Amino acid sequence: MMAWCSSAVLILFLQAALNVDGTSLALADHTTLGSSNTVILREPPSKLFTNISGMVDNHGMCQCSVYLPDNSFPAQQVEKLEITTEALSIRVETELSKIREFSKAIEVYELKIQNLTMKVESMEKSSVSYTELEFELLKVEITEMERLVSQLKDTVIGSNHIVVQLYQEITNMSATVQKLESLDKNNLLAIRREIVALRKRLKECEENRNEGTAHVHVPAGSCNHGGIYNISKPYVIQLNWRGFAYRFGGWGRGYSSRDPQKELYWTAPLNPDGRYLEYYRIFTSHDDLLLYKNYKEYRLEYGQGSGSAVYDDFLYYNCHASGDMCKVDITNNKLVVRKNLPGAVFNNRFSYAGVAWQDIDFAVDESGLWVIYSTEVSTGNIVISKLNETTLTVEKTWQTRQYKPSVTNAFIVCGVLYAVRPINTRKEELFYFFDTKTEQEGTLSILIEKTLETIQSINYCPSDHKLYVFNDGYQVTYDSAFLPALS
Repeated sequence: MMAWCSSAVLILFLQAALNVDGTSLALADHTTLGSSNTVILREPPSKLFTNISGMVDNHGMCQCSVYLPDNSFPAQQVEKLEITTEALSIRVETELSKIREFSKAIEVYELKIQNLTMKVESMEKSSVSYTELEFELLKVEITEMERLVSQLKDTVIGSNHIVVQLYQEITNMSATVQKLESLDKNNLLAIRREIVALRKRLKECEENRNEGTAHVHVPAGSCNHGGIYNISKPYVIQLNWRGFAYRFGGWGRGYSSRDPQKELYWTAPLNPDGRYLEYYRIFTSHDDLLLYKNYKEYRLEYGQGSGSAVYDDFLYYNCHASGDMCKVDITNNKLVVRKNLPGAVFNNRFSYAGVAWQDIDFAVDESGLWVIYSTEVSTGNIVISKLNETTLTVEKTWQTRQYKPSVTNAFIVCGVLYAVRPINTRKEELFYFFDTKTEQEGTLSILIEKTLETIQSINYCPSDHKLYVFNDGYQVTYDSAFLPALS
């Protein structure tokens, strides 16, 4: 049973005491608690308090009912306001996170713009013309940054004057690059295009000329022609007689000045280390060579490298670990002459590209025996010497300006040195010549196909005008085509 309480607490909700600014709610401190559980409102005192009778419940709590006027406290609006405030806080935090990310991105783009600005300024100040590719690369970089900055503009809402300024700078830079490209100091881009077209036409003319040039028949041992103008496709004869492990060596057809039509073939694979020349074979016919029969096999007192050659029934090679030339009679395998080659380097000092231990390379042409080598004085450039085949005395020497280690191999035809270099794993280029008669040197471009990657040696034979190539253990031949003799 509830008793009546003498006086109940009046809780007054005063609209005048509320301050709502859109994000917060505050109750003004206009009230104090007086005696007898009465709430006393200090200001204004006229209408802000009253005494109300209440009842005490079973727990001793005083209860009363209060009837608020029409301007009651807007509790529902405050609840909505709190929900709105929480949503706004989340959105603000999200936008701040985006701005932090975009700030980092803008720093990166600013550095890129600085680099591009330096490039453009260099182009404006320099008198050197730049290639079309360089202009295209600049335009690609600028277009990429334009795209990224456009994304920033669309994403950042509100104050984005920095992004707008960045976008404007990139646009100005793009216009500058296009202007530079159109001006193209010295008009070199147009000239380059014309040069490319001219080169294409020149290549077509060369091909038409080669196709239209009649094959000149040159008798054995004759130099009645205008020099090499083409090399045939390779003809693989066979794997050398010692097998796959013997990738290095030399072979060819021996030339006889007394009997140019004489058939004699020699093959001299090096040991697997690619250095020691120990065994060689002599065949007296092409059929015997193909069938590995009726041969003479000899053992040497160690030669070195794959620069051997056979001339007038003598084998010439670099004596092991020395700058000496050795001459062996192939009819009885007797060492006839051993003589030092003056100034020649050896032991892999200036060998050919991709082939070791070929510092001294012998060559045979229509006029006799030659040797191709380098000296310290020549700083590695090719030196050519004409030899007396009987005594191995140097008769005359020529200095070239072609660096020997940049050359795959070399050979001599009618007193003209030809050098080849690699283009890729399947092509070589005959690119250089030196004429010992006129002492003139120059370049040419004759592509040579190859069956395997590395050419170890090239030997020319005046009897049939073929090139005998040792290609990673395989014995390969090429036919040479000559221009007509100059009138």
